[in-house]
Amino acid sequence: MVSIYSHSNVQIPKLKAPPMTVAFIDLAAQQARLRENLDAAISQVLDQGQYIMGPQVRLLEKQLAEFCGARHCLTCANGTDALQLALMALGIKAGDAVFVPSFTFAATAEVVPFLNATPVFVDCLPDTFNMDPESLKRAIIQAKSVGLRPACVIPVDLFGLPAGYDALLAIAHENDMKLIGDSAQGFGGIYKGKTTGSIADITTTSFFPAKPLGCYGDGGALFTDDEELARLIDSYRVHGKGTHKYYNERIGMNSRLDTLQAAILIEKLAVYGDEIEKRQAVASRYNAGLSNRFETPYVPDGLKSVWAQYTLKTASSAERETLQQRAKDAGIPTVIYYPVPLHMQNAYNAFPVDPTGLAVSEDLAQRVISLPMHPYLEPETQERIVAAVAG
Repeated sequence: MVSIYSHSNVQIPKLKAPPMTVAFIDLAAQQARLRENLDAAISQVLDQGQYIMGPQVRLLEKQLAEFCGARHCLTCANGTDALQLALMALGIKAGDAVFVPSFTFAATAEVVPFLNATPVFVDCLPDTFNMDPESLKRAIIQAKSVGLRPACVIPVDLFGLPAGYDALLAIAHENDMKLIGDSAQGFGGIYKGKTTGSIADITTTSFFPAKPLGCYGDGGALFTDDEELARLIDSYRVHGKGTHKYYNERIGMNSRLDTLQAAILIEKLAVYGDEIEKRQAVASRYNAGLSNRFETPYVPDGLKSVWAQYTLKTASSAERETLQQRAKDAGIPTVIYYPVPLHMQNAYNAFPVDPTGLAVSEDLAQRVISLPMHPYLEPETQERIVAAVAG
């Protein structure tokens, strides 16, 4: 209610203060936890003066490989470069078809035309939102019918949940294709006892600040058990280097992780396992409060998400709009990932798709909505979010 106070015969309304705004991803809380160690790590890099490929880069690569169980980890400048480096190492070229989901961020698809190959868009499953194996099979037939060679499939560990690797790997190998796991959102997720990074022929990830394991700038990494692929990636990321810095065996690119970012990631990796567990608790509280009102995220048995996003599915686009407005009025941010599937966007609408269409991707784009998610989301704050979202 509005209260009226009188002062010198002038009535002044006392307005209710706007609600506190909730952080969608609270990087400040994480930084407060790590600040002393981060300051020391950054100072050490400044003292050493090795800003490019310094010792922290190699240490981080070793620790990341150990964390996920991969034989090799190679860092790079960002997650998009990681995808391009993976395709380059696999020799993807003109005439090759690379199968990608339509319901994802553009980076997964945009690297394919850079190498003169053709992205072919695949639908996703309505429950996990990850790549649909049956749609992939149809897309492979379609690619062959237009004269393309099926060469590679790139499933995405969307919102932190590992893709259905058993089925996708079987289809890839049946068709003599390689599989790149795009784990930009899902590094550290568990698939039937294996950690993402140790499942696909090559796995890529991103250290963009908003990712579950993020630095304070851009960064990325690739993981593989294949010695030759690791050697090629290492060459391609540094101008196609050979045995000597100024001898180039191939045309490469400049994609190296800064030493400062590596030092930051070492400190963040030290608490990442704990943060993943905290994310489980946050997701469980959301599920408990919202599952009787909306379709909450589905995690199949044997899988563990790192919850890069917590994404609800509303009954309709109208319900989503109402939810979003309620949340906004309560000072709670929400985001729609993703409002337009890639195959419907100007940059990609001329490329091949599953011939039966991508109905699930198109439907999800109208109904999904993501809520604040990070390891430091307190129960009291979540109660407020749930109350506003549920209405």
